[in-house]
Amino acid sequence: MNKNLRYAAELENLSFLDYILKENKRLENKTGLKRTIFAACPNSMAVMKAALNSAKRCNAPIKFATTLNQVDLDGGYTGFTPKQFADKIRQLAKAINLQSPVLIAIDHGGPWLKDSHRKENLNYEETLGQVKKSFEAAIDCGYDLIHVDPTIDITLPKEDTIAIKTVVERTVILIKHCEKYRLQKGLPKIAYEVGTEEVHGGLVDLSVFNEFFVLLKEGLEREGLSNVWPCFVVGKVGTDLHTTEFDAEVAKIIVGIAANYGSVIKGHYSDNVSNPEAYPKAGMGGANVGPEFTEREYEGLMELEEIEHHLFIEGQVPKMSSMKQTLWEAVISSGRWVKWLEEEENSKDFYANKLQRQEWLIKTGCRYIWQNPEVIASRAALYENLENNSIKAEQILLSHIEKAMDKYFYKFNLVDLNDLLEENILKNDLNL
Repeated sequence: MNKNLRYAAELENLSFLDYILKENKRLENKTGLKRTIFAACPNSMAVMKAALNSAKRCNAPIKFATTLNQVDLDGGYTGFTPKQFADKIRQLAKAINLQSPVLIAIDHGGPWLKDSHRKENLNYEETLGQVKKSFEAAIDCGYDLIHVDPTIDITLPKEDTIAIKTVVERTVILIKHCEKYRLQKGLPKIAYEVGTEEVHGGLVDLSVFNEFFVLLKEGLEREGLSNVWPCFVVGKVGTDLHTTEFDAEVAKIIVGIAANYGSVIKGHYSDNVSNPEAYPKAGMGGANVGPEFTEREYEGLMELEEIEHHLFIEGQVPKMSSMKQTLWEAVISSGRWVKWLEEEENSKDFYANKLQRQEWLIKTGCRYIWQNPEVIASRAALYENLENNSIKAEQILLSHIEKAMDKYFYKFNLVDLNDLLEENILKNDLNL
């Protein structure tokens, strides 16, 4: 996982991610080629394996951006605590002798951004306290970045938007807590990502965006944190769950604003984007992709079930795994699909919604139920049925996800970046 690069970052007193972004800028100045860091949201074991395989094949850095719903002290819906997740990623990387940089991050860490905090109707102090503990756990096990995201407040009336001053105040509180904890533990520098508005896609409000930088700079300086600054700022660049067009012109504007303050823009909801090659051209520093890989995993399972069905007809399989039926029943009974409904859709009767929407809700909702016992059992039966017939089930499944990931490594100009980073270390003779 490239300890040499981590050591080089420490020598320059930089976080690992800040170091890689600095090197990206150096390479851009030298060659004119811009790069965008690719972050995968690890919502299943298959996605974790696929991301590492793809990173090895492309010889490029890979970043894992995990939400508190996915990985947290309570295990999240993946079943991993932060330490278990970090250990598993390192174990999987070692198993394939991955030499590329692997970065681990908290995505959307802030008050009420964990679904259970909203369901339990926690007050501000309660949710803040739990978020702080989650951040501490991430720092303890060597996470590289924390996305500090206090952009929602469930105590406000539904039609109200949280004040930008409040967002900044809470951002500073959380960064200050992280830095105090990190320094007390004597741990290496970590990177920060921040957001100016609640990220539900759409386009950025430029006046709010500018004000955020001014207030954040003042707030950090006031707390004696002038040496701490977020490398990533989340920018709303036209993409959301239901649109796939990246607005490069808007992106260029906010990229320029962020650059004046020493930050780069991170795009969220980059799933299935129709023009990924426009990200580096616009100067985007990073992009998160998550639900797209759940969709590809679902499609991979459907291919496997189709193979299983043919084998069953031929008498080669004694009993079908009922994979599709199990997934649909698990997602529907979980109730998690309600979170993604449009206002006019039916939250009481799943099957009252349009068939196309049902399919989408199941595909995107599978990430919440991969670890359900009945889903694990059905997948195991499916794999066994195929492998008993000399069919490589997991390899077929991972190929669906890896194909989607390879696209981002290529379109974001990341292929063989690892070699370029290593060359600079050798050139500068850092005695590693």
